[in-house]
Amino acid sequence: MSLNQWIATAVAQKVGAVETAAAFFKRWAAGHSLDAFDGILAQVPDHPPEPGDELPEGWTPGSRDGR
Repeated sequence: MSLNQWIATAVAQKVGAVETAAAFFKRWAAGHSLDAFDGILAQVPDHPPEPGDELPEGWTPGSRDGR
């Protein structure tokens, strides 16, 4: 098997896995809404985080490294 064939096969397998996962999550999410999810989250008690679970100092939504 040539290197080009090997790379093409590896890429095809990865693409297939990603497409399969996307199809799975699309079927899994069908019939559900963010409103229902918000309702579930609304049931979570409002407690401070456990020690060690706090957000880093300076963290903002959308940041990954706390900056």
